[in-house]
Amino acid sequence: MSPTYRRRRWVSLLLLTLIGCLVLVTPASAAVTSPYKEQTVRTLHTVSERSVNAYPRIRVHTAGGAVIDGRLIGDTTYVALRAFGDAYGGTVSYRSDTRTATVRADGLTLTASDGGYVVYANGRTLFADTPCVILSDGRMYAPVRTMAKAYGLTVEWQASTRTVRLHGTMTPLADASVYYRADDVYWLSRIISAESGGEPLLGQIAVGCVVLNRRDSADFPSTIWGVIFDRTYGTQFTPAATGTVYRTPSAQSVLAAKICLEGYSLDGDILFFLEPNKSTSSWIPRSRRYCFSIGHHDFYA
Repeated sequence: MSPTYRRRRWVSLLLLTLIGCLVLVTPASAAVTSPYKEQTVRTLHTVSERSVNAYPRIRVHTAGGAVIDGRLIGDTTYVALRAFGDAYGGTVSYRSDTRTATVRADGLTLTASDGGYVVYANGRTLFADTPCVILSDGRMYAPVRTMAKAYGLTVEWQASTRTVRLHGTMTPLADASVYYRADDVYWLSRIISAESGGEPLLGQIAVGCVVLNRRDSADFPSTIWGVIFDRTYGTQFTPAATGTVYRTPSAQSVLAAKICLEGYSLDGDILFFLEPNKSTSSWIPRSRRYCFSIGHHDFYA
C-alpha cells in the first residue's frame, strides 16, 4: 500500500467519522429551543414548619422605643400582628373559620390570612412572595416590610446586631379608591388576563411588569393603554389586535394588576416575553437577554 493511498484512506475515514458525529449531534441540538437559557424559574415561598422556636428571634425597634417580637423565617423578618398593633395603637380581632386577623388602627383597616401572600390595607393589595403564617404560639405573623408599608413606616435592617428599626410616624396608606387609577387597573388587568390567564400568579405579575417597564421606558409609550396598543414596530400584543384584550379579566388578573401598580416587581429590566412552544418569531431569543421563565412564558430584557 503506497503512502499516498494510506493518506487518502486516512482522510476518507476522518471525514466519515466527522459526518457521523454531525448526524448524531444535530437532532439533539435541534431539540434545544433556547440553548443559552438558564431556566431560572421564580416561585412563591412556603412556610411548612409552624414551631415558633424553629425561627431565630429578631428584635424590631419602633421609633418610640418599643420592641416588637420578630422572627427570621428564611431571609424574611416577620412580626406578630398583635404586637405590631399594640405598638401603634391598633386592635386585633381574629376569625377562626377563615383564619384571618384584622387590625384596626387610626385611619387603617388591615387583614391578613394564614398562608396568604397578600395583606389588604385600606383595600390595597400588599404582596410578598413569603406568606403570612400562624405559628405555634397562636399568633399571626406577617413580613415586617409589608406591615411597615401599610403603616407608612420605613425599615432599616442592621446586620451587625441582627435587629430591625422602624422609622417614622404612623401614616396609613391612602385608600384604594384614591390610589388606584381606574383606567390603569382596567387595561392592565385585561392585558394580563388575555396574555396569561392560565398562568400562575407570579407569571401574571411578570406580564404586568413587562407592561409597566415599557411604560417607564423612553423607548415605549408613557401610558399603559399606549403600551398595549403600540404599533410602532407592528402589533406588540396580539390580544390588542384580536380583541381578546376587551374580555372581562379574571379575579386573579385584577389582583396581579393591583400588585404591579403597588410597585412590586419581579425584574425592572424585562421588556419582552414569549411562549417558546408557540412563538413563530426568533427575534427576541436572538436579540434580547434571557432573564427567567415562569409557567409557559420566557421573559427577556
